[in-house]
Amino acid sequence: MLFQAKITVRVPPGTDMEKIKALSAEEIELAKGLQRTGKWLHIWRIAGKWANISVFDVDSVDELHNILTSLPLYPYMEVEVTALCRHPASIEGETAAL
Repeated sequence: MLFQAKITVRVPPGTDMEKIKALSAEEIELAKGLQRTGKWLHIWRIAGKWANISVFDVDSVDELHNILTSLPLYPYMEVEVTALCRHPASIEGETAAL
């Protein structure tokens, strides 16, 4: 199952930024691991914001929920999830005949 997640990080004023930096470093490593396993297919930063658009390939909505809530910065995130399906005009996966 494919899902797009728009993730925006909002850190409240007065939060210990050293803690946030440490959580961010942990999250980068976790995200890299999930990309290596094929669960986190794509991640793009939204220019000018502490936000990203990501695409996940998971077995269930529960698995996506578990991944998102396991992210170290999750307590500071606003997450919008959209289910994705293949578009009939997509040529992804076609083999070209030469």
